[in-house]
Amino acid sequence: MKAAQFDYVKPKTLSEALDLLVETGDDARLMAGGQTLLATLNMRLSEPSILIDITGIAELKGISVQGESLRIGALVTHTEIEDSDLVAKHAPLLKLAVPHIAHRAIRNLGTWGGSLAYGDPAAEWPACSITLQATMIIRGPSGERRIGAEDFFIDLYTTSLEPDEILVATEIPIASKDQISYFNELARRHGDYAVAGIAAVAKKSGDVLRDCVFTFFSVGATPVVATKAQALIDGQELNDQLIKEAVEIARSEIEAIADLTNSAEAKQHLIGVLLERCLKDMLAQR
Repeated sequence: MKAAQFDYVKPKTLSEALDLLVETGDDARLMAGGQTLLATLNMRLSEPSILIDITGIAELKGISVQGESLRIGALVTHTEIEDSDLVAKHAPLLKLAVPHIAHRAIRNLGTWGGSLAYGDPAAEWPACSITLQATMIIRGPSGERRIGAEDFFIDLYTTSLEPDEILVATEIPIASKDQISYFNELARRHGDYAVAGIAAVAKKSGDVLRDCVFTFFSVGATPVVATKAQALIDGQELNDQLIKEAVEIARSEIEAIADLTNSAEAKQHLIGVLLERCLKDMLAQR
């Protein structure tokens, strides 16, 4: 099957792209890396009248440190994140996560902002952005607005972006020296969508974890934070008994939903498996 007919335009500036969105409204689609969009066009799951190619907009590119934050432009590719020394130093969780994203060809073209804006609950970046308490920087006809990642993802493939808005960049607080990270996902084959996954950070002193964040993905309509398990672990000396209790709490507080190939019960079990592996790994980190 081939895509339905559409017009194509490639603006050079962000303001031009925003003007086009205002003019065309719901009939337009933005194209960044195109790794999801082109497939939906070819299957006619999406039939826009105009395709706005934003890949030439310099304002949406680059990784930099600005004050106490790491800024990642919306058009930064997965590979650029993987290769960035700034990311490795200031947001090491992303460095751990990126090899799990699809395959090299996809990572070379797919973008940070495209993944976030699409809001796939099985994707790695939405969970990482919540775990790292990222701030989404959004531009629209009324100017710029900022929204925390925890409020950005609303439902299945649904974010708080309005049709006439563009995700410009994301700002992530720079990791402290005592922060440790963990990322893992379980999939049938490397590069497949995760059956279940976890993105986690914590500040570690000896065997005590503080400011823990455990975010699970591909278990619900959006990434899910295990708040009760976090509260149990926070400030306590980590041991086998505490890990066991945290696993049971996480399984009870997160209600997993089934997908096309995996039952809710299987995902519920994997939540505990992932958290146990996470906590044991964090306990061993020095």
